[in-house]
Amino acid sequence: MKPQRQPAPVVFRQTAEDWFEDLRDRICLALEKIEDDAAADLPAGRFERKVWARPEGAGRSGPDINSAASGGGGTMSILRGGRVFEKGGVNISTVHGTFSEEFRKKIPGAEADGAFFATGISLVLHPRNPHVPIVHMNTRHIVTSKSWFGGGADLTPVFPDAKDTADFHAAFKKACDDFDADYYPRFKKWCDEYFFLPHRNEARGIGGIFYDYLDSGDQEKDFAFTQAVGETFLNIYPAIVRRHMDKPWTAEEHEKQLVKRGRYVEFNLLYDRGTQFGLKTGGNTEAILMSMPPEVKWP
Repeated sequence: MKPQRQPAPVVFRQTAEDWFEDLRDRICLALEKIEDDAAADLPAGRFERKVWARPEGAGRSGPDINSAASGGGGTMSILRGGRVFEKGGVNISTVHGTFSEEFRKKIPGAEADGAFFATGISLVLHPRNPHVPIVHMNTRHIVTSKSWFGGGADLTPVFPDAKDTADFHAAFKKACDDFDADYYPRFKKWCDEYFFLPHRNEARGIGGIFYDYLDSGDQEKDFAFTQAVGETFLNIYPAIVRRHMDKPWTAEEHEKQLVKRGRYVEFNLLYDRGTQFGLKTGGNTEAILMSMPPEVKWP
């Protein structure tokens, strides 16, 4: 009989939490440097941070739903009205508690008592210039009676660029191949299938990678891969932004950008797992919906 794997010890959970916080800091610095370097008659954008706390009773049902005990929390880092990024959020959170009776059935290892721990980073960036692609990235570590990692990154250009697409995928393929030759084809396919709008019969963007429930039996390796995903994003996305951030654009191109943002809203509100997880576990609504663009149109 295969031995049952034990959840990550508390010390490892702290290591993961510290890593996500450090990655947040470095991503924000890189994006603010882009804001400084952009040629525009606007003030360079800066991330403003806001700390939030989650009551331990949040996400529960029953007599203790209003418990005031700590259930963790997080920090939103939001940039608005920048030279390059019209809106962007780079959020971290570490929450714990008990899933509701309804939701625990959907989470591996939570069926018995509903207890969970989750820490991670999540970001969405909405550029001002239609030629700079929208991007999403998140990585997370979740513990119930089981323990796993998940995350990924995907690119949503208004006007797809062949070099951007090739470089983005090549960067994440290398990150995957360094750990397992099966990861990239598997996680790319998962991304293509996940970031798809069935009601539109169209992909949200040009893809990337998506993975969840990663529990190979080697926790250090799984964490190292998750770190590599974050580092890869930090290396490739700023480079893509700098290729396009000073390009001129037309009113017609801006209109197409607003419509594309509408597709982004539709996916995140209708299908996104992270949105559902945050709302079902009593997360901060403002942080959960930071992915919403500042302006959008439906024709």
